Amino acid sequence: MNNRKYQLIVFDWDGTIIDSQAHIIQSMQRAIAEEALHMPTTDEIRHIIGLSLNGAIATLFPGADGATVERVAQHYREHFFSAGEQPSELFDHAADTIQDLHARGYYLAVATGKGRQGLDIALRTTGLRRFFHITRCADETRSKPDPMMLDEILTDLDLSAGDAIMVGDTSYDLDMASNIGMDSVAVSYGMHDVELLQSRNPTYLIHSIDQISQHV
Repeated sequence: MNNRKYQLIVFDWDGTIIDSQAHIIQSMQRAIAEEALHMPTTDEIRHIIGLSLNGAIATLFPGADGATVERVAQHYREHFFSAGEQPSELFDHAADTIQDLHARGYYLAVATGKGRQGLDIALRTTGLRRFFHITRCADETRSKPDPMMLDEILTDLDLSAGDAIMVGDTSYDLDMASNIGMDSVAVSYGMHDVELLQSRNPTYLIHSIDQISQHV
């Protein structure tokens, strides 16, 4: 492992490993409707995916008080989990890529805006839990683009930012990596468009998750 460019690969979850965009947007729209708030556009909702839940709602409704934000968050959780523990929709090649990287000896981690309950369900239903050495969720630490979750992952594995690379589909992922001095891979198939991703100067840009192997 010492001869490799990186020892640790940190993945975002939604929009990077699983195609959860439609379910997240629909759950947020239903939550907002329950509070009779002005409905944001689909693009506006898509853009806040990746932030912590309360942070995302506060971004959509900057004038909302804390109680309103918390009510929308609770409605969102109810709608998001109402379908039960159905298997998540993995992007093409995601499972094979993660298994291959694990078999090749890389440390693998998840740094996500999801809450712990949602990530644990997703890891279990996809069968990918055993491949990740460590995971961090937005309800356990600070929300992206604050780099605290990356710092915690590096500390637990006794690594430095130069030993790792962040893989994500949003500007929040890339900004988080930049804020701690970590290289990054932007994936073009997720929540944010390529123009926005490129404005963050990622180290690499890929169009399918299996292309990560070319850069690590």
